[in-house]
Amino acid sequence: MTAYNGVLVPSEGQAIDFKDDRFIVGDRPVIPFIEGDGTGRDIWKASQRVFDAAVEKVFGGKRRIVWYEVFAGEKAFRQFGEWLPQGTLDAIRAFRIAIKGPLTTPVGGGIRSLNVALRQLLNLYACWRPVQYVPGVPSPVRRPENMHVVIFRENTEDVYAGIEWREGTPQAKRLIEFVNALLREDGVKKQVRLDSGVGIKPISITGTRRLVRRGIQYALSHGLKTVTLVHKGNIMKFTEGSFRDWGYELAREEFREQIVTERESWILGNKDKDPNLSIEANAEMIEPGLEMAAPEFRKKVEQEVKNCLDAIGGTHGDGRWKSKVLVNDRIADSMLQQILTRADEYHMVCTPNLNGDYLSDACAAQIGGLGLAPGANIGDGFGVFEATHGTAPKYADQDVINPSAVIRSGVLMFEFIGWQEVGELIERALATAIAQHRVTYDLERLMKLEGIKDVQKLGTSGFADAVIQNMGAAKSRAV
Repeated sequence: MTAYNGVLVPSEGQAIDFKDDRFIVGDRPVIPFIEGDGTGRDIWKASQRVFDAAVEKVFGGKRRIVWYEVFAGEKAFRQFGEWLPQGTLDAIRAFRIAIKGPLTTPVGGGIRSLNVALRQLLNLYACWRPVQYVPGVPSPVRRPENMHVVIFRENTEDVYAGIEWREGTPQAKRLIEFVNALLREDGVKKQVRLDSGVGIKPISITGTRRLVRRGIQYALSHGLKTVTLVHKGNIMKFTEGSFRDWGYELAREEFREQIVTERESWILGNKDKDPNLSIEANAEMIEPGLEMAAPEFRKKVEQEVKNCLDAIGGTHGDGRWKSKVLVNDRIADSMLQQILTRADEYHMVCTPNLNGDYLSDACAAQIGGLGLAPGANIGDGFGVFEATHGTAPKYADQDVINPSAVIRSGVLMFEFIGWQEVGELIERALATAIAQHRVTYDLERLMKLEGIKDVQKLGTSGFADAVIQNMGAAKSRAV
């Protein structure tokens, strides 16, 4: 197509293609952008200038991005009477990669989250949220430099599937009656109250396996040491508990030579220390209190030890397991504590949707807040990159908001399409601006509270200028 939403596609640009699990990117790729609501207008203008400057520095004019505006949110509603026009979805499908500012999500009614809609309609099943500290940013924790975690949050299921009915509706009544009848059939005394709103929390084998697969692949390709499955399986045994189980199964089935599970590492480690250790003694070491357990449970743990040694003792034993990616799991509430107290022990996290929402924001708080936190929603051959913060409409058009979240989301976008040098240049230049104490009002306020006196408060556009200046005379790459 030559136009979407009535806007002509720039004739000089080329669509990005995807073949054999990799992007094919020309010298003039067309990338759709959604400006965003509220402060999105200020943020996008600043971010686009940073992106264009970095591409120019790296490629010396031989490559550039051909930006193409598409519409969602308030701007789309004003122009087309729709919050998410079909033309916008069609354009992102056609060009595969898009970047966006923050969009409005009303609370308690009205339209559903446009972000969630984009993820579901384009099957962007993984929310990619790397959280890494930028030196010099004030933090509420003592050692924020320990925070360097990548979160892959499942993006299409869980409570975000949007399957729910309001209290008092005929649909809610029918579902409650159906569920209560099933509970009675199972001999369960508890019942759902009739005056409840109800929702369904789907977590599938398909959704779990493709997310964990991508997470382990990312860990292997980036040299990360651990992959942690975060869940609330101690309570929700057949949804989040299954997420954990399916994740381990996928890891063992598809990445057996490259990974070791945490329990396997205990078994192998015990055997390394004492080659004559019996299966029974090893089982007692990995399962405290086993001597008091029921015989059938004891046999189950002993069989686990035997199976592990038989399966991978020859390939992972004698300390070889220490060079593998460690796959473990943590209960969600415990993880929220550990990411504060032991952040350096976690590198890649795979988690269902709601847990990932909580965890990614909690991690972002340690590195300066959502104003510095990038995000991306990615699938097989598609990606939409976005700020993770809100629209802050009261600051719109005032040129004061920190654009770092969108700028750093662009860093992810360039990595995703294979232009890593561009993203690395932007990240270095942004970190340098912060180290120079040339920052927007949010970081200026925090720095002054820390007793830093030589802080230069910049507006949104001024911060973009500082980042661009710090790119210096970067040597361009031959293409």
